[in-house]
Amino acid sequence: MTDGAQVMTDDREILVRKAARALARAGLVHAYGHCSARIDATRFLVCAAKPMGMIGPGEPGTVVPIEGPLPEGVLGEVRIHQQIYRQRPQTGGICRVMPPHTMALSAMRRTPRARHGLGAYFAPEPPLWDDPLLLRSDAQAAQLAELLGPARAIVMRGNGAVTAGESLENAVVFAWYLEDAARVELEVLHCAADDSAPTLTPAEVEVRAVGTGRIYERMWDYLSDGDPE
Repeated sequence: MTDGAQVMTDDREILVRKAARALARAGLVHAYGHCSARIDATRFLVCAAKPMGMIGPGEPGTVVPIEGPLPEGVLGEVRIHQQIYRQRPQTGGICRVMPPHTMALSAMRRTPRARHGLGAYFAPEPPLWDDPLLLRSDAQAAQLAELLGPARAIVMRGNGAVTAGESLENAVVFAWYLEDAARVELEVLHCAADDSAPTLTPAEVEVRAVGTGRIYERMWDYLSDGDPE
């Protein structure tokens, strides 16, 4: 490995650890969850198989092939990452998260609608994987990736969510946006039982769901602030 390639790998290791700890600090994961960053067209790096908030500085992740069996010691649901990276070459980072408001909403077979600015990024609403069981096969993972399609997130009924972005930083940001959208959706449902509250129009979504003006970068800075690395 050349010095340049080693530096790139080291930087990606740090990024994956920072993302894992950021998700934990934000309450978006607990004992369960994982995140990854694409290395190239054939591989990605996934965080250590442990509670994400407990991943320490310098603790290495695992390089996983996009095609083929999972390496020993890698969590079974990391096959979700494999299938999304395989089906979406533009995806650079993925988060498997357990956000509490999103989880509560999904138990009702609902996902957050575009009620406010951050919800616009998932308009009209994220798809729902309507299966509360653990995902343990390549065929299931491929079906989930197909249902995700070009969306930024998919909600898994009673089982958290997956976010995907052009970078891991973006995927972390989308995890926070998704949970805030779910929080708003639950409050709207509580206050307007007839579901009469408005949603953003397609024109409003087009203008609002943008990344210019350091939108993603500022949220990443907020979520990763104080990280030891």
